[in-house]
Amino acid sequence: MSNLASMLVAAAARAPERPALRLGGRVVSYAELDDASARCAGYLRAHGVRPGDRVALMLPNVPEFAIGYYGILRAGGVVVPMNPLLKPREVGYHLDDSGAKGILAWHAGERADIDRADGVSLVVEPGRFAETLAAYEPVTEVAERDALDTAVILYTSGTTGQPKGAELTHDNLRRNVEVSRTTLLRLGPDDVVFGALPLFHSFGQTIALNCAVAAGACLTLLPRFDAAEALAILVRDRATMFAGVPTMYAALLQAAGSGEPDLSALRTCVSGGAALPVELLRRFEEKFGCVILEGYGLSETSPVASFNHPDRPRKPGTIGTPIEGVEMDVRTADGAAAPIGEVGEIVIRGHNVMKGYWRRPEATAEAIVDGWFRTGDLGARDEDGYYRIVDRTKDLVIRGGFNVYPREVEEVLYEHPAVAEAAVLGTPHPTLGEEVVAVVALRPGASATPEELRDHVKAQLAAYKYPRQVWIVPALPKGPTGKILKRSITVPPPAST
Repeated sequence: MSNLASMLVAAAARAPERPALRLGGRVVSYAELDDASARCAGYLRAHGVRPGDRVALMLPNVPEFAIGYYGILRAGGVVVPMNPLLKPREVGYHLDDSGAKGILAWHAGERADIDRADGVSLVVEPGRFAETLAAYEPVTEVAERDALDTAVILYTSGTTGQPKGAELTHDNLRRNVEVSRTTLLRLGPDDVVFGALPLFHSFGQTIALNCAVAAGACLTLLPRFDAAEALAILVRDRATMFAGVPTMYAALLQAAGSGEPDLSALRTCVSGGAALPVELLRRFEEKFGCVILEGYGLSETSPVASFNHPDRPRKPGTIGTPIEGVEMDVRTADGAAAPIGEVGEIVIRGHNVMKGYWRRPEATAEAIVDGWFRTGDLGARDEDGYYRIVDRTKDLVIRGGFNVYPREVEEVLYEHPAVAEAAVLGTPHPTLGEEVVAVVALRPGASATPEELRDHVKAQLAAYKYPRQVWIVPALPKGPTGKILKRSITVPPPAST
């Protein structure tokens, strides 16, 4: 069965009473999740949803997300995950662009915006949602879908222009889940996966939700990331796997302080979504005694493309090697293969590469060339086949004709004991073209001056690389996964020098 929802049916058949989801004191067994998703499919069918129809899902990390997700797939629909914090204008764009037949939306806040859906619009409240579904006959079968049929449309962040919907097929997601579950996470039914990453995002969806269900493991949820609460859940539920972005690891360190929370059950930590500073990795591992495996992927690659594999030598600061069934390469500006160690654009080919951008053939043709997906990320490969990300193509700062890679500067800033978060970017300069600027948030109780931080970098990097301006702020803006949003940072232009 190609339909991704068949993973849930299989898990429920193997161990129906095993806990599938946990949120605080609420526990949902695999039998209950299977039945609820079947009734959700029945509800959608009764309201006109047919195979291939798009249905939006706008929920936080609660059990109802999984019920809706597998219910839509079970009915043969295409899931369009959306951030529940989106405003009406943004909701309207996603619904209009995807042509959604319906939407399941969280009850919090004003939800009049969901009336834009062309069909069923349901406001989801935990108690009432169960009552609503109970009135419908469960669709116990799983709709037959081809492996190449679209299962999920994930809208990219839209850093350039309007967001585009990446079409991920049942085969894309199923194979990415299977490889990730068996060769990277090594999950089994006794594992407890901590679901702190937003499930509407590709990282959380594949690594947390789908990998846990495929393994028959328990997924313990946190609707909104809070480091202190996350630590308490990790201890309470004896979590064995944690997946997060770098800012989550930094926040957990801060929340733990000088305490010694019992994370002895934690077997695997994985990091993705952004570059993990080596100094942060070192501090976390030293504090909690758990190895972090850093990986890489994009919404367009389902998302996992490469990882520091648990059965191979680990190279901190790299994104490891391609996962099973996936190829990667580094290409120069003219499309030729870059020599070992030379920086170029990372390209990816394999079972994980999306079908294309929804209703955007020109954008698809530009992004996928001869089967290779152009990531827009700058990187290099070493002699052992390990890749490292230098930066996004659009994040590259060109100062006076010299290339400055913000990640390199950020790595040095993170080595300063007072720095909690750092973002380096370029601002227009009248004579140099661009100038290097750093925006920094300090660790609680720490102090440092902009001049001190500037000189810290200046002492370790070439003269054209260090930031001429350093701005200290209370916190850096972040997206739904906790990734620092450089495009939301505004700094005054530097003076002419």
